[in-house]
Amino acid sequence: QVQLVESGGGLVQAGVSLRLSCVASGSTFSSYDMGWFRQPPGKEREFLAGISRRRVGWSGDSTNYGDSVKGRFTISRDNAKNTVYLQMNSLKPEDTAVYYCAAGRSGIWGPYDYWGQGTRVTVSS
Repeated sequence: QVQLVESGGGLVQAGVSLRLSCVASGSTFSSYDMGWFRQPPGKEREFLAGISRRRVGWSGDSTNYGDSVKGRFTISRDNAKNTVYLQMNSLKPEDTAVYYCAAGRSGIWGPYDYWGQGTRVTVSS
C-alpha cells in the first residue's frame, strides 16, 4: 500500500514555471513506477509523464511523456526523499487542471494502482 500526497499547485500567470511534488509513504518508494496525470475542468484525465522504478542492473531512470507536455515538463524522482517531482515550464492557460501523481508496478505507461488526492494548478492569461 502506498499513500501519495501532492503539493506545489496554485494560481500562476502564463509563462512562469512551477514544480509539483508528490511524497509517498507506506511502502518502498523506489520499487514503484511513478506517474503524473492531470484532469482539466470538464475533461478526461490525461497522462503527462512517467518515471521507472529502480531495477537491478539499470543505471538510471527511464522516463516518458505525453505529447502535450513533451519538452516543457520534466519528471524526476528522489528515492532518498520518497518524492517524485514534475517541473513545469512555460505554463499556459490550457495547463489549468488538477494534477495527480500515481504509483504502480506495471511500467511507466501504467496502469497505476495508487493515486494521490491531487493539487490544483490554475494558469491565468
